[in-house]
Amino acid sequence: MKSELPLITSDRLLLRIGIQEDIPQILKYFTTNKDYLTPYYPKWANDFFTVKYWQYQVEGNLLEFINGHSLKLFIYPKSSLTEIIGTINFTNFVRGAAYFCYVGYSLSEDEQGKGYMTEGLKAATNYVFQELNMHRIMANYMPHNQRSGNVLKKLGFVVEGYARDYLLINGQWQDHIMTSLTNPHWQMPKS
Repeated sequence: MKSELPLITSDRLLLRIGIQEDIPQILKYFTTNKDYLTPYYPKWANDFFTVKYWQYQVEGNLLEFINGHSLKLFIYPKSSLTEIIGTINFTNFVRGAAYFCYVGYSLSEDEQGKGYMTEGLKAATNYVFQELNMHRIMANYMPHNQRSGNVLKKLGFVVEGYARDYLLINGQWQDHIMTSLTNPHWQMPKS
């Protein structure tokens, strides 16, 4: 469990947990990219695009991190630290005999093809391995989302299987390719 909030940087990006002051930018990111992201997301909650929803979400994300359950990050370009261009969410932290989690991510339609997700996800996975001491990160993507598959392949994620009707995405069951990345430097936690 970490008590210090992460501030993850790479050459061009800054990744951090959202705070209440970020809500207008969070809403702008999701509103602007709603049509683009809809085919890759579960059905949007009825109030997803409201300030009230995000007030609870931001607070919940912070508590989940403090309690060691997840790490939900927003991606900012260093050239414009008030503009959110994407998300990287590590969820379902399991420790004990496992030390694994899942990762999901999204990037603004306007920022596609610039290498931002590869750069941001590399920095974020390094943090999760080094600072949170996870042994394994799993990422699953729909077979037709080759762009996502390419990002994972570049970062060393290994294909482990194919799951039929795996997740309910935008109201339809979708097949997913299952991948993972393991931490070669994992350390047994000190008791």
